[in-house]
Amino acid sequence: MTDLKTPAQTDQDVQFGPLSGSLGFLLRLSQLQSFADFFKGMEDQNIRPGEISVLMMIAQNPGVRQGVLASALMIKRAHMAKMIRAMEDAGIVTRTVPPDDRRAVELWLTDKGRARLDAVKAPFLANEARPHSALGHAEQEQLKSLLRKYLGLDAPKD
Repeated sequence: MTDLKTPAQTDQDVQFGPLSGSLGFLLRLSQLQSFADFFKGMEDQNIRPGEISVLMMIAQNPGVRQGVLASALMIKRAHMAKMIRAMEDAGIVTRTVPPDDRRAVELWLTDKGRARLDAVKAPFLANEARPHSALGHAEQEQLKSLLRKYLGLDAPKD
């Protein structure tokens, strides 16, 4: 006799098996959940996660080279170029070519870019501070610490 199982009817019925022990799989689902939380909390700000990341990184690293930023954020060069071009067209980022390397491009926030970042930063930080899952505050901090260690990143400086 064949052991027939009832088909999964809900998310709770789905069994993940070995995938529940896969770091990459868990990170991917976590990223999707994190993005859903971002869009829910930031829906009034008209900004995407990649855009706010780029704005914050340029503000933190004025004059950062576009290729360096793309590498640090693990964004494909072509995607970064497209995003920066759109930001430049919107007047929030300016690009300069350094005299020591005519092939490089340095990125700077314009006054409009700093104002845009100022407008989205507080809602972003408030959204990040609220609980997003079954994890408590200490568990969220531990998870972030472990992820920074996994990625080789330093702890944030206040």
